[in-house]
Amino acid sequence: MPDPTASDTRHMARALELARKGVYSTHPNPRVGCVIVRDGETVGEGWHMQAGGPHAEVHALRQAGTRARGATAYVTLEPCSHYGRTPPCAEALVEAGVARVVVAMQDPNPQVAGQGLERLRQAGIAVTCPLLAAEARALNPGFLKRMEHGQPYVRVKLAMSLDGRTAMASGESQWITGPAARSAVQRLRAQSSAVLTGADSVIADGARMTVRASELGLDAEATELATRRVPLRILIDGRLRVPLDAPFFQAGPALVVTCADATDHPEYLQAGHELLSLPGREGRVDLPALCGELARRGLNEVLVEAGASLAGAFARQGLVDEYQIFIAAKFMGSTARPLLDWPLAHLSESPQLQIIDMTAVGDDWRVIAVPTLAPQPATAPAKRV
Repeated sequence: MPDPTASDTRHMARALELARKGVYSTHPNPRVGCVIVRDGETVGEGWHMQAGGPHAEVHALRQAGTRARGATAYVTLEPCSHYGRTPPCAEALVEAGVARVVVAMQDPNPQVAGQGLERLRQAGIAVTCPLLAAEARALNPGFLKRMEHGQPYVRVKLAMSLDGRTAMASGESQWITGPAARSAVQRLRAQSSAVLTGADSVIADGARMTVRASELGLDAEATELATRRVPLRILIDGRLRVPLDAPFFQAGPALVVTCADATDHPEYLQAGHELLSLPGREGRVDLPALCGELARRGLNEVLVEAGASLAGAFARQGLVDEYQIFIAAKFMGSTARPLLDWPLAHLSESPQLQIIDMTAVGDDWRVIAVPTLAPQPATAPAKRV
């Protein structure tokens, strides 16, 4: 296997840059980029735009044309080897006559899982893998977790004051942070497979949980991509307390997760929504069971925007992969509500987090933190299409 060179690293970095263009639109597929280089010149570039459309390799090969023969292809994820909604990319590279393929990382999808690389080698193509694998993994945390552990990647978005409060005692919480932070949250929603909230938030705030194009803060091309696919809106309402005339339901179809018997409530289906019944106690939905179900439905990244009770439940049960915490420069006082409903008796019980980023967002700050203990594997993975 040829060792990677400095130019290999440079071209793979460009392929990763292209892959990031799909951050809003590729669900349920991974974000993938491809660069084709011949005699030191880039002759083709491509990235996967949306499921059912051509994969990155196909876009790049079309641009390269006959210049792909004898060239090197740089791909951020192992070329697929199976027929889904599109033909296998490994075959397309073979047919194009490329001489070498450099791959950032192997695809954990069991339908691929090394078979794409093996097909290339069988055709006499030199293969280099991995290269910039950590950067490639960071592009697709949800797809990889779904494939490797049968669970979606769960982000919890929280907004708080400097004294760690999220709402006044009355429930008032709009708006803690400023316009720039709200735009950042809109972009988080747009890149997510689903946005999940709870009955308390919908009742108290009249939340819709939609993506608002005017608040994304993106250029025209990125805004079009970010609004091309609407994230699934999920409401956890164990006792079906939210009325169907609430703003949340008027904003479009939604998945309502409850402990009630779905067959007893045909009005949700009649109104264009899906009612999913899951086991639970005292009206509280079994969240691990829900996460497994969402992965089976092909959801990669789930954004939880909820109050202290539901967000705390995700945290207590070890279901959170990443916290995005927006901090406003204000105090809300000791009677205001805490960030998470998570009672701890001793300091030694405090969950440990690693802060991976801290950035000013307008007049506010955003802290991205991850639990130091990795989540445990769950059920079987799903498919790439």
